[in-house]
Amino acid sequence: MKIAVLVSTGRHPVSGTARYSRNDAAALTIGIDIAKAHGAQLEVLHAGDPANPALTEYLALGAPRVEVLNTQADACAALAQRLTGYDLVLTGTRAEGAYDSGTLPYKLADALNMPLVGAAVDVSVTNEGVEVRQFMPKGLRRRVRAPLPALVAVHPLANAAPRYAYARMREGHVAPVAAPAPADKERAAWSLMAITAKPKKLAAPEKRSGHARMLSATTTESRGGNVVSEGSSVEKAQMIMAYLREHQLVDY
Repeated sequence: MKIAVLVSTGRHPVSGTARYSRNDAAALTIGIDIAKAHGAQLEVLHAGDPANPALTEYLALGAPRVEVLNTQADACAALAQRLTGYDLVLTGTRAEGAYDSGTLPYKLADALNMPLVGAAVDVSVTNEGVEVRQFMPKGLRRRVRAPLPALVAVHPLANAAPRYAYARMREGHVAPVAAPAPADKERAAWSLMAITAKPKKLAAPEKRSGHARMLSATTTESRGGNVVSEGSSVEKAQMIMAYLREHQLVDY
């Protein structure tokens, strides 16, 4: 039995530093457990830049080797060529960038002619195929069975606890592999830039009744407040801070 785990690189939401993707780390943990239980061959694959420092973190999470398909072309086409003959392919639901579409598992399953099971919380392999417990809205779960070969997209809330060990990072290695693939025609029209968080507007919570809010929509009324036009800049700043504390818009 051959198992492949597809991993991507994430980005820290505050510092922007490259790191491992939490979704793919859960998929890797599940793949390692299945490989140990069934004595299967496990391969960890990434399509992209082999110099990305985040890839070595998957070694610390248990991957003995990360094979990197060094291609700037269509990643789906390169992965589809590499994954021929695998029984089970595991991946995260989506990457952790700003505009990641989450369509790669669907495109890859279509290219490989495999059934796809998404939002997996638990994954187990049986004699009949793969059995998946799926995440559903409002806390619901359901079990789905699919024949092998199959592709499973793991949900971020999967029952997997990745274990990080620095010693494993030193023992494993990242192996770049040339992967010829057709050029992605849509990539030429893309523009890549760092994401910036939009500022949040501070607004005092509405404490009036519904009837009062309906009346204010049809009449013009004053909602109170203070107009501070005199005093020093320190006094004006104190008035603003007092207003923010009164309406619990700041916690200091």
